[in-house]
Amino acid sequence: MKKLGCNASRDVPQMLSQKLLAIIQDGFPLVERPYLRLAEMLNVSEHEVFDDIEKMRVSGVIRRIGGVYDSKKLGFISRLCAGKVLTSENDFAAEPHAQTPMEKFAAVVMSEPAITHNYIRSHEYNVWFTVIAENESAIQVVVDRVCSQTYLHDVHVLTATKKYKINTVMSLDERRGSAGSPTLTKDEIGESAPALRHSDNRRLEESSNFLGKLTDSDKFRIHIACDDIPHTLTPFKDWGVSCDELREDFATKRMRRFGAILRHQDAGFPCNAMVCFSRHSEDRRNEESSKVLALAKKHYISHCYERPSFENFPYNLYAMMHAQTPEELDAYIKESVALLDNPEYVVLHSLKELKKTSFRFFA
Repeated sequence: MKKLGCNASRDVPQMLSQKLLAIIQDGFPLVERPYLRLAEMLNVSEHEVFDDIEKMRVSGVIRRIGGVYDSKKLGFISRLCAGKVLTSENDFAAEPHAQTPMEKFAAVVMSEPAITHNYIRSHEYNVWFTVIAENESAIQVVVDRVCSQTYLHDVHVLTATKKYKINTVMSLDERRGSAGSPTLTKDEIGESAPALRHSDNRRLEESSNFLGKLTDSDKFRIHIACDDIPHTLTPFKDWGVSCDELREDFATKRMRRFGAILRHQDAGFPCNAMVCFSRHSEDRRNEESSKVLALAKKHYISHCYERPSFENFPYNLYAMMHAQTPEELDAYIKESVALLDNPEYVVLHSLKELKKTSFRFFA
């Protein structure tokens, strides 16, 4: 369980590490010797690349290197849940104490494989977590089980009615642009890769379709690819997974990207907040769609969705923002509010990360 907030330590990668992160977050080479290919791109040795990436994995900057799949195209759904849990001054204290309601909630959620993300945020609805399952009934079973075992209550299960952006690729040099950055060929990251790299700024429709029945071989590969690659120079061979088949996952768009998933706080972005805006009626929202698309293109926003509002939470547009300092985050929020013509909004700061994992499909 990781404490968040803008006072978090910042083990910011430098020089070679930054160059590598600019490439491997959404374009780790799907070739037999990926570190050699990266070395050729950056004019360094294979072992320099491997050692630098290993240091970032050990330090926590990189959570894992693997596939990020589209749950809906695999026959699953994902829902964001908001709820309430009583807090205490003893929550997660180092000194011995009786388990608090929040600690109990955190422990139960940690044991639930269907829950991938879980945060404490600065709001009356103070716990926000993501559930992935085959259908709505399975989602509700997970939520009911957590409620029955903890003090979680007043839970709202929220679908994404419109998706404008899904892109957790972050760069300290983003504001200077990526011109001149090395890129991989289609053969190395799949036919659709050029469209995937930094491309999820466009609006994404919730209606992406399930691609049909998957073979046992597909399920095995996808299950393996949702894990962390072996820490070797030939990870795909040692994984027992075909690079050609992974590239095929790109071509069918089952996979959103293959690359490094970062801990934003350790990668130089310790200030994070979910900013929720109250937009107008459906007619007005249609008129404002261009403004939302412009908002989603901002480099400091990783996710941008529309979700239903609910009682005591009249907000229906969610944007996840990341910054290096509190002042920078405040500036981004003000810029976003102005861009959307000053709607009502609320800022939910990320106070504590209770869980952040990748869902292992087809376990």
